[in-house]
Amino acid sequence: MRLIKYTHSCVRYEQPGGGVLVIDPGIWSEPEALRGADAVLISHEHADHIDPAHLKDHPATVYAPADADLPGVDFVPVTAGETFTAAGFRISAHGGRHALIYGDEPNCANLAYLVDGVYHPGDSLHVPDAPVETLLVPLHGSWMRVSEAIDFVRAIAPERAFGIHDAQINERGLEGAVGWVEEKCGAPMRWLAPGESA
Repeated sequence: MRLIKYTHSCVRYEQPGGGVLVIDPGIWSEPEALRGADAVLISHEHADHIDPAHLKDHPATVYAPADADLPGVDFVPVTAGETFTAAGFRISAHGGRHALIYGDEPNCANLAYLVDGVYHPGDSLHVPDAPVETLLVPLHGSWMRVSEAIDFVRAIAPERAFGIHDAQINERGLEGAVGWVEEKCGAPMRWLAPGESA
């Protein structure tokens, strides 16, 4: 599988000679992330994870949390614990709620997706009850600290990790966050620039 990182939390999965799957094409992600996509997974309804304009008239099948509020977007409802196939990838949905932002601030549905061993948590730090080979680690957000990213990686113990959820952090901040996670976790940790693949 080829994994291509786009801006913020948008990630594209390509199978050699097979399907194309995209997760979280939000308002900051590049439109080319969706080029030729067969399926799209949405973790939750926040604009940095879904831009309905990107999906308008796109032929891809969209999957999203069953109770997500996505006006104008037709989608297949998914619930935590569900396993399904999309674009030729085996997918399981985990978690269920967005990470707490502040106080009693209302949160929304959030699904994390395990796609053929690659785990994308959306805006959560939910630890799945399944092995994870490659972990996509949120690096920055109003709902988290670097220490939580470190604990998240330690709890999952993946073979490798890549940073996501990073559009609001500058290069010095990225270097610090990635360095801290790698130093404290011992797992190979990298940040991929938009358009870079692994």
